Amino acid sequence: MRFSDPSQRRDSYHHGHLREALMEAALRLIAERGPAGFTFAEAARAAGVSAAAPYRHFRDRNALIAEIARLGFERFTAELETAWADGRPDPLTAMENCGMAYLRFARREPAAYAAMFGTGLPLDEDPDLRRAGERAFGVLRRASEAVCAVVPADRRPPALMVALHIWAMSHGIASLFVGQSEAGRRKLPMSPEDLLEAGVLIYLQSLGLAAGRAS
Repeated sequence: MRFSDPSQRRDSYHHGHLREALMEAALRLIAERGPAGFTFAEAARAAGVSAAAPYRHFRDRNALIAEIARLGFERFTAELETAWADGRPDPLTAMENCGMAYLRFARREPAAYAAMFGTGLPLDEDPDLRRAGERAFGVLRRASEAVCAVVPADRRPPALMVALHIWAMSHGIASLFVGQSEAGRRKLPMSPEDLLEAGVLIYLQSLGLAAGRAS
């Protein structure tokens, strides 16, 4: 979901688009205050509707944020799939492309990214959100399995471990650059892309996984 023209929000509501209007309002509030920085009533007010109106579509504020996160994971998964490109031109390069896609998504959609990763919502209460997150991680796991497959079985590291490490590295670097004001952001001597590329390469080399790049 992307922000629409604010002048259209009330008209959209009258045409039955209350759900989308609430989600857009919540995204704006997340961008301004963070996922925990507003109430359900404030989301309604930002959408230009009554405090009771959101209950037509969402059980409570957590359900609203969970739906934003779920849709964010769907877009995120699609972008990771595109970056992975079935391992082309080779698994190592495609893995690095996934990391770059991770950073691009976090930079381009910081409010959705915050809803996806910064809320601490209980996933057991929302199976759809849990499955959406698992599908996104599944792309990294498949990429890790393909990268690990170049190593003989007796020296092959666990693909799940590699996927978790790449995920943690990508998420950590994204967190250094996303969701903070320019003034409050720590100055780093490398771009996030260069930092991630170097980190992934050094990590994969340490495991003997940096072979097999297409020339």
